[in-house]
Amino acid sequence: MADRGASALSLPDDWPAHPDPVLALNGMGSFDWDLDTGLMHLDAQAHHVLDVRPDEYDDHPETLSRRVPPDEARRLDTAVSQALKDGSRNYGAYFRLRRRDGTLRWTHTQGHIRRDDTGRPRRIIGIVRDATQELVDSDARLGQAAQDEARRQQTSVVELTTAALAHARTVQDVIDVLEDTRGVTHLGATSLVVGLVEAGRIRLVAEGPEGRFVPGTRVTRIDEPYPMSEAVRTLGPCFIESPEEFAERYPTLWPHLTDLNITSAAYLPLIVQARPIGAMGLLYSDRRGFTSEDRSILVALGSSIAQSLQRARFYEQEMDLAQGLQQAMLPRTIPSVPGADVAVRYRSAAIGGSLGRDIGGDWYDLIPLPGGRIGAVIGDVQGHDTHAAAVMGQLRIVLRAYAAEGHPPATVMARASVFLHELDTDRSATCLYAQADLTTGVLQMVRAGHIDPLVRRHTDGSCRRVTVPGGLPLGLSAEFRRLDYPVSTVELDPGDTLLLCTDGLVEQPGADLDDGMRTLAALLATGPDDVQDLADRLIDVAAERAGDDDVALLLLRRCDPGGPHPGRLQWLVAPGDPAALADARHKIRTAVGAWGARDRADEIELVAGELITNALMHTEGSAIVTLRALTGSQRRLRVEVEDSSSALPRRREAGESGVSGRGLLLVELLTDVWGVEARGGGKAVWCEFVVPGAP
Repeated sequence: MADRGASALSLPDDWPAHPDPVLALNGMGSFDWDLDTGLMHLDAQAHHVLDVRPDEYDDHPETLSRRVPPDEARRLDTAVSQALKDGSRNYGAYFRLRRRDGTLRWTHTQGHIRRDDTGRPRRIIGIVRDATQELVDSDARLGQAAQDEARRQQTSVVELTTAALAHARTVQDVIDVLEDTRGVTHLGATSLVVGLVEAGRIRLVAEGPEGRFVPGTRVTRIDEPYPMSEAVRTLGPCFIESPEEFAERYPTLWPHLTDLNITSAAYLPLIVQARPIGAMGLLYSDRRGFTSEDRSILVALGSSIAQSLQRARFYEQEMDLAQGLQQAMLPRTIPSVPGADVAVRYRSAAIGGSLGRDIGGDWYDLIPLPGGRIGAVIGDVQGHDTHAAAVMGQLRIVLRAYAAEGHPPATVMARASVFLHELDTDRSATCLYAQADLTTGVLQMVRAGHIDPLVRRHTDGSCRRVTVPGGLPLGLSAEFRRLDYPVSTVELDPGDTLLLCTDGLVEQPGADLDDGMRTLAALLATGPDDVQDLADRLIDVAAERAGDDDVALLLLRRCDPGGPHPGRLQWLVAPGDPAALADARHKIRTAVGAWGARDRADEIELVAGELITNALMHTEGSAIVTLRALTGSQRRLRVEVEDSSSALPRRREAGESGVSGRGLLLVELLTDVWGVEARGGGKAVWCEFVVPGAP
């Protein structure tokens, strides 16, 4: 047989197996089924048993499937599949085969499974024989076969219901399976009721079909004279085989059921670990009595439903705990930010229906900073469990504290990384941190392994990905000096919108990250102007995608002041930050230009730089820089640099080759007026510049 197209396939050297001649003498045919190629060889006697000519069969089992009724085929496939999965070496099954003349013949097959060294099934060698005489040679056997068929149908309903319940995650999912018209009602039940035990009472959670609810039974006590209460009390099934028995045993309930034409009922306790969690009732209108097989099947069904309900209740409890922990770790409120509209969203993702995995380490935060600035944070701790959420909460609080102390972005990120490394956890985290001065629109951003932000321009509606040079994810190094987080500066014009998000909003199975970023940019560009509506649209898209990762996002839109500029800018310059002075000069030049004093921008920038340098060199601690526009008889710009030292600045002669001592000389030469003011335990050095334009 192997020369019929099978030579190109990898077949065993001894295929097909040669049957013992004794088999043919006993009316048995043999087959050799190679599972790698899918080919099944039949000997001559097997052709006879299956009533198929050699020229009709091409070694493919599918050719025979047309001769087997669908129900028989499913049952046979189930027997073979179960044996292959559970490691069995043998299986056997009876099935009916439609002969060439259209009649059905009972056939019996028995197979031996050969596996390789790893336990993987490779071949099945077995026999087939005519079992007609064995099963149908008398009316009694025909009747038994009919009973077996009915029992198989009931068992099939139980199996189908059990299979559907395996996918149920919540109590409502279990109820939906039970109330489905393709579910237990195929057992012939007219009505279904399910109750759960809660605080010593039974609360009805399902009744169907619709309109079959009995008034007064929504919540009942366990000691009340109802069949469901009896099943819970006794931990045993309650079978009612006739209307007369129902009326006699439960006179309180029966008057409410007379118009439903109930003829029998089965109430089953739902027991888990020897403890009742509820009960289920099946009411029938077309049967009387229950055979022993009926009772066994219904008890098995009740056990399966009980396990599913308990699993669903555990899942819901775990979900409540996980969601409560997640909400506790995220900010309860987002502070109002003058000069900006902010929207945040978080969406958890269910992963494979596993308990505890509907929670993750994604987070967002908005932090008020010294000098009127704000810090925007987006991050993602590795993992999808309560441990990831707990680590996220600690990391969020620490990062918030470092930022609120006034440290520059790179320092904030580096310190957070060291903290996570020393937290004695195996989790790392990605993060993006942006310090924003909404007066000037200047943003300073650092990135620790996170995806880049996106900016939508108000002027033309375009959206672009902002490339931020990145450092290591947080927690991968304990040496502060080895952590390098380059700072990128971006300017937001009034009306521009910044998007920070986690990769759950971008990544799609089988898609490249860059393609995902381009898709997100297009979605952002065409989204609504209002940040709340835009956030809703983005999170709805993530929900429709049904990805296996959490999503956190933060949208920040710089407002258009729509009138005169507020004329005040303040920020903190931390010591030991090599980029602080350059950053301060950039902010001053940007603000001065925005306030219409570009002609004196060089002088103001130079003087402010000298005052900041003096404060950092000759005092301990940070400096607070304030730039404000003053009105009066003349239009003026005022620069103040405040420090914590009460020592007054003094003028020194620099000499011909000196590199210091000229700071106050420059201040005196370039400013119109300057001075010193006491500020608590420190002081503020200030200077003013007269600028052209109406006051």
